[in-house]
Amino acid sequence: MLTPSAVQNAKPKDKPYKLADERGMFLLVTPAGGKLWR
Repeated sequence: MLTPSAVQNAKPKDKPYKLADERGMFLLVTPAGGKLWR
C-alpha cells in the first residue's frame, strides 16, 4: 500500500511512471510533477 509520505516524495522523472497500490490502483507521476490516481 502506498503511504502518504511515499506519494508526497514521488519526484518527476524524464518520462511518466507508475507507483502501484496493492488494491489495483496506481499513482501516475508526470514529468511536469503532476500526480494522478488511476
